[in-house]
Amino acid sequence: MAVTIAIETPLQDDVRALVAQLNDHLLPLSPLEFQFKMTVEQMADSATTLFVARNAAGKAVGMGALKMHGPELGEVKRMFTLPEVRGQRVGRLLLERIVDLARERKLPVVMLETGTGEGMAEAHRLYTRYGFTPRGPFLDYPDSEWSAFFELNLAAAARVA
Repeated sequence: MAVTIAIETPLQDDVRALVAQLNDHLLPLSPLEFQFKMTVEQMADSATTLFVARNAAGKAVGMGALKMHGPELGEVKRMFTLPEVRGQRVGRLLLERIVDLARERKLPVVMLETGTGEGMAEAHRLYTRYGFTPRGPFLDYPDSEWSAFFELNLAAAARVA
């Protein structure tokens, strides 16, 4: 599938619709207190860069963000693709852009928190195939059965290259 990916503001109707679909997808997968969502207003903060994937017709079909937590840590947030484009590498393309931005900013590591269970198997496959490895909780995330944590050590990858 041909898509374009660009940095965009989350304060657009079609991006708000993607966020609503992501939230609806996550709702039945874990208790609310273990869902660490960002609103579009929070995503518009200067510490967060949102990438939006659009199809040839200009429809928003996916998104993903890099949230900065200082000069040493970037966090992947709000990764989502519409069900009809899953399996067409849109998520991977978004993740590549997020990681490229993290490298440009010379971050040593990128981490993420995601859910567990059957509804998250595709996401886990995407992250591990890309090179993310499981790790324990970070920042102020609680350690629970509802969360899985991953990291990509960019400093180590740079030494290997």
